[in-house]
Amino acid sequence: MVWTKAKVSLALSLVTVFLGISVADLKVGFYSDTCPQAESIVKRVVSGASLSDPNLPAILLRLHFHDCFVEGCDGSILVDNGAISEKFAFGHEGVRGFEIIEAVKAEVEAACPGVVSCADIVALAARDAISLANGPAYEVPTGRRDGRVSNMSLAKDMPDVSDSIEILKDKFMQKGLHAKELVLLSAAHTIGTTACFFMTKRLYSFLPGGQPDPTINPVFLPELTTRCPQNGDINTRIPMDRFSERLFDKQILHNIKDGFAVLQTDAGLYEDVVTRRIVNSYVGLLNPLFGPSFETDFVKAIVKMGKINVKTGSNGEIRRVCSAFN
Repeated sequence: MVWTKAKVSLALSLVTVFLGISVADLKVGFYSDTCPQAESIVKRVVSGASLSDPNLPAILLRLHFHDCFVEGCDGSILVDNGAISEKFAFGHEGVRGFEIIEAVKAEVEAACPGVVSCADIVALAARDAISLANGPAYEVPTGRRDGRVSNMSLAKDMPDVSDSIEILKDKFMQKGLHAKELVLLSAAHTIGTTACFFMTKRLYSFLPGGQPDPTINPVFLPELTTRCPQNGDINTRIPMDRFSERLFDKQILHNIKDGFAVLQTDAGLYEDVVTRRIVNSYVGLLNPLFGPSFETDFVKAIVKMGKINVKTGSNGEIRRVCSAFN
C-alpha cells in the first residue's frame, strides 16, 4: 500500500479522534444528559449534613485534597481495602467525611445507577462545602472515573506539616502545581482545625534546648501553648485560622504575614522569597485596588488540582459504592 500525504493526514486524524474519545477531557455539565440531578443531590446532602457538623466544609475540602494527591483525583482514598487501605496511611491522619460521600453516592445511585463516579462526588462536595463557608462559588468540570487501586504505600509522599518549604514546592511541582498553587491551596486552612499532635515539635522542640519556632508572634505563642500544653492531650483540636476558622476568606494569609500561622508549613510560606511575594500580593496595602483576587485565583487553583492524573473515558470504573471496587 502506498501512503500518500493525504492518507497519512487522514490516519493521524483518526488516531486523534480515537485518543480524544478514550481520554476525554473533563467538562462542566458532564452529567447534564445522563444524570441532570446529580449536582443538586450532592449540594442537598452536603448542606443537610453541615447543619449537624459545622466543621464539615473543612472536612470535605481536605478529603478532596488528600484524594487528588495520591494516584490522582480518583476516589482511591474512599476504598475499604483491608489493612492496606490508602485511608490508613499516616499522611491521611485525621481525614474524615467518608460517610457523607457514601450517603451522597447512595442517593445518586438511586436516581442514576452506574453513572456518577465517587471521584466526581468528592470534587463536587468540596465545591459545595466551600460555598457553605461563604467561599467563592464555581463550576466543577466532571467526567472523572474511579480508580481500581487503593494502597497506603502510595500515600507515603503526602505533604507533611514538618516539610520544609523547598520540599513542599517539590511535592506540589510533581503534581503539576506551582508555588502560587501551593500558597492558594494552603490558604484553604482558613477553615478547619488541626490536632495538638501536629504542634508539639513547633512549640516545644523546634530549636535545641526545647525552644519554640521563632517565627511565631510572641503575642500568639502563649495562646498556642495554653491550648496545646506540653504533655497535654495531643488530640485536642485548635483552629488553623486564628480569627475566622469557619469563614472562607484570606485572613489566614494576613496571619501568615504577621506571625499568627498555626501550622509550621503555613508559616514557612513567609520564609521563602517566592511564596512570600505571592502571599504579599494578596494582603498588601494596594491589593484591594491593584492586586490579584484571592477568590478568583483560589478557584483556578482548586480546579487545576482537581484535574491531577484524572481517569477518564475507558480508564477506571464507576463504583456502585464508594468504599469498594466493583
